[in-house]
Amino acid sequence: MQIIRDLSSIDDALADWAGEGDDIAFVPTMGALHAGHLKLVERAKELADRVVVSIFVNPLQFNDPSDLDRYPRQEMSDLAKLEVAGCDLVWLPTAADLYPDGFATSISVAGISERWEGEHRPGHFDGVATVVAKLLISVVPTVALFGEKDFQQLAVIRRMTQDLGLGTRIVGVATVRDEDGLALSSRNALLSEDERARAVALPNALGEAAEAIKSGDSVGAALNVARSRLTNADFSQVDYVALVDGATLEPLSERGNGEARLIAAATIGATRLIDNLAL
Repeated sequence: MQIIRDLSSIDDALADWAGEGDDIAFVPTMGALHAGHLKLVERAKELADRVVVSIFVNPLQFNDPSDLDRYPRQEMSDLAKLEVAGCDLVWLPTAADLYPDGFATSISVAGISERWEGEHRPGHFDGVATVVAKLLISVVPTVALFGEKDFQQLAVIRRMTQDLGLGTRIVGVATVRDEDGLALSSRNALLSEDERARAVALPNALGEAAEAIKSGDSVGAALNVARSRLTNADFSQVDYVALVDGATLEPLSERGNGEARLIAAATIGATRLIDNLAL
């Protein structure tokens, strides 16, 4: 496994693979890798000849500096996991690589980024779209893989990639969950033992809401019950629990014939968690 930290070296490695006619699958990450990330690598190996993983904690997508400071960083452990997973190349760019002096461009994806996470984390998706565009332009992969846990992020990246004609196919990979149903997330490491035990109320509330809607209960009533479940589990803040169109993320007042998603974001202790469930 190659480990590269500067842009010129990754250009050389990618050129060698291009000369051999190899397809490249790309998995962008912010490190603190868990089984969900490794599932992306596993799927990437099925879709291409070579797998590139980037590790970069992107400052542009944090609207709260303390959240950026608290984000877990564990480079040596991450590299060991990626070697076992069969990754071909790990790129660890610096902020100076991606945002050199004088960098003044930001990518904004209108519409789909404005509700939900966009409302509660101003500027977040501009930072996501900007860094992903920079990474895709540098790596030029055939396919890039993202987890469905960050469902709105996946939708924003798909829209951005299509609108800019970047030529990379974006593939979503199903959320990987712990045995009790909690979606795997790097932020889970920030939970205390008690908070971790109570955090399972989030997937449970979504699961109960999904079953209620399928059984014919009104969407509004099911969502209200889900919010109550989270409050009763001592989530200090519930930002949203909603049923949305799976393509546009517009809210739905009733279940239609197309794909719908239940989405939620709530804070327990000092840690904000998100989750979603397909209907």
